[in-house]
Amino acid sequence: MEPLNYLASFIQSAETGSFSAAARRLGLTPAAVSKNVARLESSLGVRLFQRSTRSLTLTSGGERFLEQVGSPFSSVLEAIDGVAKDDGQPSGVLKVGMAPAFGREYLLPLLDDFLVRNPAVLPDWHFDNRAVDLIGDGYDAAVGGGIPLTQGVIARELLRADVVAVASPAYLQRREVPRHPADLAHHDGIVRRSVATGRAKVWTLRHDSGEEGQAVLRPRVIFDDPEAMAHAAMRHLGVALLPMPHAAPWLHKGLLKRVLPGWRSDAGPVSVYYPSKKLLPAKTRAFVDHVTAHFRRPDVAAWFDSARYP
Repeated sequence: MEPLNYLASFIQSAETGSFSAAARRLGLTPAAVSKNVARLESSLGVRLFQRSTRSLTLTSGGERFLEQVGSPFSSVLEAIDGVAKDDGQPSGVLKVGMAPAFGREYLLPLLDDFLVRNPAVLPDWHFDNRAVDLIGDGYDAAVGGGIPLTQGVIARELLRADVVAVASPAYLQRREVPRHPADLAHHDGIVRRSVATGRAKVWTLRHDSGEEGQAVLRPRVIFDDPEAMAHAAMRHLGVALLPMPHAAPWLHKGLLKRVLPGWRSDAGPVSVYYPSKKLLPAKTRAFVDHVTAHFRRPDVAAWFDSARYP
């Protein structure tokens, strides 16, 4: 299998632009990756990389070779992975990335049944509000919103997430009820800071009638976690603009109430993401199908419908 190891070192080095980064992906040392590439160059009689102390760039011959071997090499690895499975049943470590609150509230309850159906799978779940690098970090799948659809990544939509304004009943009892998004400027705001930009998010709300208005709250507290925002709202600290997955449990229990009923913003889809492969591992396929089937149930879809909570 040495030629395959040489090719793997070459392809990963070309994709990452670094022997060190390729080594992290492959579980090797940078020196081992460099040796594998050198041996491949020697066997081909072609220099594949221009090396310097600061950079690693493909030669014209290296670029042509990468185009020729990249896709076939992936197919060979997938075929080997498929043959290695005795009976084609889902098995092995399943590395999945997800947002902490969404994962705890909506994905953990699915785990029991998933494990009963797939006892040979070992879930390795990573809870993080930041979007993961699905390919670069070796994830089998990820669940969330706003994950870039880079080359080689597929998304299956689970739900559309409306953003709604909410506050505790006690807070609303002592404050004038807003009638328009512009009225929120006079209310204490539980504001969300974007993990990507570090700036406070500003939402444009749209009414069922088609009217639009910008929701600019007077910041009282600023968080980077929607679950923390929901709990702050339940402590009567102000109005929060929350995606429905984070608002629905508390709206259902009456601990939060809608502010500005009929107004909402579309935060985009929550999806399950996975690498695009002709021979998708059985463990990944089982997870994607299990999660998708659950969220497409009518009763589950209704849970996230903002119109259900006037």
